[in-house]
This record gives sequence, C-alpha cells and structure tokens, in this order.
Amino acid sequence: MSADVREDTVEGYLPIRIEVIDPDQEDSPNSTVTLSVVSQSPQVPKIDLDQIDPRMAQLTLKGCFDYDKFKKYEITLQAKDHGKPSLSSTAVVTLNIIDTNSHPPIFKARKYQGEIPEMVTRENVLRLAIEDKDTPNTPGWRAKYFIIKGNEEDNYKIETDPDTNEGVLSVVKGKDFEESAFINLQIGVENEEPLFACKDAAPKIKGISDSINVTIKVIDVNDPPQFHKESVDIYEKEEEEPGKLLYTPKVHDVDSDVSKISFVLLDDPADWVSVDKKTGHLRTTGKMDRESPFVHDNIYKIVIAAVDDGKPPASGTSSILVHLLDINDNKPKLRYNSVTMCGNKVMLAAKDLDLHPYGGPYTVSLKSDDATQLQRWKVDPTTGEEVGLVSLKTLAYGNYSVPLVIEDQQGLSGEDTVIVSVCDCEGGNVCRHKQPLSTSLGPAGIGLILAALLLFLLIFFILVCECGKQFKHLSEVQQDEGQQTLIKYNQEAGGAECKTVPPLLLTHSKELDTTVTNGLKQRTMQITSTGDCMRLTETLWTTQSTNHISTCTRKKRAGVSHWRNCPLASVEKISSL
Repeated sequence: MSADVREDTVEGYLPIRIEVIDPDQEDSPNSTVTLSVVSQSPQVPKIDLDQIDPRMAQLTLKGCFDYDKFKKYEITLQAKDHGKPSLSSTAVVTLNIIDTNSHPPIFKARKYQGEIPEMVTRENVLRLAIEDKDTPNTPGWRAKYFIIKGNEEDNYKIETDPDTNEGVLSVVKGKDFEESAFINLQIGVENEEPLFACKDAAPKIKGISDSINVTIKVIDVNDPPQFHKESVDIYEKEEEEPGKLLYTPKVHDVDSDVSKISFVLLDDPADWVSVDKKTGHLRTTGKMDRESPFVHDNIYKIVIAAVDDGKPPASGTSSILVHLLDINDNKPKLRYNSVTMCGNKVMLAAKDLDLHPYGGPYTVSLKSDDATQLQRWKVDPTTGEEVGLVSLKTLAYGNYSVPLVIEDQQGLSGEDTVIVSVCDCEGGNVCRHKQPLSTSLGPAGIGLILAALLLFLLIFFILVCECGKQFKHLSEVQQDEGQQTLIKYNQEAGGAECKTVPPLLLTHSKELDTTVTNGLKQRTMQITSTGDCMRLTETLWTTQSTNHISTCTRKKRAGVSHWRNCPLASVEKISSL
C-alpha cells in the first residue's frame, strides 16, 4: 500500500492504519495475529507499529521527516498467527513525503533605497527579492510581505508578484517634501504556510522569517500656489453698472514668493469680468443678466488661476460663484401668440422672465387707441395668470390680429399681439379641415391609368412622326405665292346657277386628305349648298405660280359639277356667277 505524509508531521501516530484478515476460526490461536515491523528504509526517523487489537495496528513516528534528505520511505510489515504450525505473511508500506515550509524566505539584499517626487503617487517604486529553498509555487514557497514600521500615514503599500515572488513597493499617497526628505520603512516577509523547524527531534513553529530596512528619498518639486478658498460664493444684483469689484483672492505658496504670483482668468463664458494680473482683483466689465443662457440656477461661474514663477511654473485654481439677484427688467408678454377660438371666448396666458414679485398676476387690456378692436373684443377677466379674450359679435371664419397691453404686478407693461383663428372646430380647440379626396386606387384603377398612359404615348409618337413628314415636305414649298388672278368662265352645260352661295362648310370626313406633292397642295372637301345650289365635290389645286392661277375647268357628271385646278377662292367666285 502507499500513502502521502506531510514533512511537518509531528511525533505520534501516522495517518496509516493496518488491517489483517485471517479466515481461521475466530478467537482461536489460529486467527490470533501479531503485527511487527520487519524492516525500514531509510532508517531515520524511526517508524514503528502500535497494534490496537488482534487484527488492527497503526504506524507511529518518532522524530521529524526531512524532505531535503528523504522523499520516500518503505516499511516491511509481518503478520504472524499463533497456530501450530504458525503461519505468517508480509506487506510493504510506501510513504511519500510532501514538502512543507521548512526553509524561511531570506531577502537577497540587506538594504534597499528608492526615490519618488513629492506629492506623487506611483506604482512599482521598488522591488524586493527573496530566496526560498522550498518547492516553488507551494504555500511553503510563496512569500507574503508587510510593512512593519514607517507607514503610519498609509502612504505606501507592498504586494507580492505571483510570477517572481518579489515584493513590489508602491506609493499610494503623495508625501510632502517640506515635511520630510527621507522615509525609512521596515519591511518583513514570511510564507503563506507557517515555518517549522525540527529541534530536539521534534518540529517547532517559528514566527517572522526575515526583515530589512528600506529608505525612500522624497524629491522636492515646485508646489502650486494654494487659494485660501477653492470655491467662493458672491451675491450681486443683476444689471449693475460695470467696474464693480467683485472679489480679491488670497493665496500662499510654500515654494515661491507670493509677490511674484500672477493671476489669470480661465473661465468667463459671458465675458462679464476681468482680473488684475498682479493683485487678482476681479471686476465687472459688463452688466450681468440673470436671464442670460450662461447663468444656471441664478449662478454665474467664474474660474481664475494663480501661477507662480517656478521652473516649470505651477498653478492653482479657484471658482467664484456669483449669485445674481433679480430685478424687474423684463416686460411681460404672451406665453402663446396664436390661439383658436371655437366659441366666443378664449383664454390667454402671460409670462415674465423675472421672478416673484416682478411677475404675475398680470393685468391685460386692449390697446385703447384702436376703436375697431374695442368694438370687436373685450378682455374678461382682465387680471390673473390667465385672462379671457371675448368676441363681442359673431365673427366670420378667419384670422384676427388683436393688439394687447400686458402689465405685471409692479406696473411694468409691454405690448404684444395675439393671432385669433376663428373656425369650425372639431373638439379640443382644433379647426376642422376639409377632408382630402381619397387617393386609394385598386388594381383595376392602376391598370386603366397605365393603359391610358400607353395610348397617349402611342398617339403622341404617331403625330410626331406624321408632323415630321409634313414639315419635311412643306419645307420644300416656296413661301412666295405671288399674285393671283380671278378668271371668269362660261358654263359648259345647262345647269342652273346658284344665285346665292352660303358660306362653305368644310367638314372632315373619311375622304379628307392633305398631302404635299411636287410643290402642289391638294385638298379634297365637301361643299354643301342650299336652295337652287347643287352639292359639289371639289378637288382644289393651288399652285405656287407667281403671276397667275392655273386654268380652272368644270365637268358635269351625273348632275354634279367638278371643278379642277382651282383654288378655293376661285370656286367661290365662279359659283356665284
């Protein structure tokens, strides 16, 4: 069998119990067994056996284990019964020794020194190294550091680097050079596991393993000037005349001459103040307005700095909080300049940027010099945070401009105008608007629109093509028609003449055709006559002759006269002959 035993096990029973089994008759000599240690390797410390009953025993230790000398033990045990003949057997027990903290951590150097600028915090200012012969990365090897003396103000801390087992010293709170130039620290170290040593063949627990002294030098640096107060409250009325002294700061500096300190204005968002470079006097350069967007909760914040003459220069800051007290410097006005009137009365609300008692309740009236408004409107009630505007007559729908005078409770008044919309209301003082036509189209409607669009495009394309052809041919026709002459001809046959010819009605028909051929314009038309006039069908030809009209002829066929080679004007003249 095998078992693990710690190196720091004290004298007495070892945590190994031996049990024996004998199948012979119980409580007979044949089953009565005696246990003993036959051999042990190595032989120190002494390991023995204590038999508790006829079949059970436990190993014992006298002395101390030493992991550095022996890491494993083998013990041979014998079990022998009392029968005749006596029978026996042996077994080997293996003990594996587990290393514990038997070696103290020792600092590699007996003195350490470091330095740090005053009033500065910094990590890893100094590293302290140790040596430990125990097994690495065990509780008996890992170190714990602590500051024994010199850190009464908790300016420093020391921690263990888990990888190197070194102590890391850091400054967590800056030290002032003027208080001390050197800091002496006493630092101790021990292991996570208590240290033990074997004396007089017995393990003994020891206390702190090792300690050293550490000296930290504080380096002097240029300290910044310090204001007597980092924040100052000042109370002033708004709209005061410029040039008023608001504040004179007080500063001190442990490193520099106060007379050589200069003052700088760091923050003045509204540009209302100035600061004297030498004295720090803070004066107003403009009127402070409580209603300015740079004023928050009635407070205007100014920041100044004091700069010393050190190398490099250092500076300190102070905030001046100017609490502005209100005055009655704002005229009241309407909260809303447009309202909707659904009946004959509407409520108007007033406002004032000033605080109480420079605001409401307000008194509102119509401008007395406007007679038209006085006949149309009145204010009722006239006083309050809200007043009523009442129409004295029925008004047509539309917008009306009503000038008003608004006065606060201190008598400061202002003029304002409200636009009153008189309309048909639908609830909640909202004008009823005309319902828009529905623009929802189903699939059929969309299809019809698309078909009409395609048809329009087709017709447009055809017209463009035809017109293009006509303009092409017309461009070849000469523009100068010359002079025309009307020639009188006798009738060929005995048809009755038309005594009167009504105006020609030119009607389009399927036979209507207009073309341009070889510079001649041909027009086929229907001429309808009444009374004694016959119905004629003419084919008119117009030439581009400069001096005359081509010969006109008439042929009678089936009671219908046909005119050829005559313009329309000639036909009209000949028909009247």
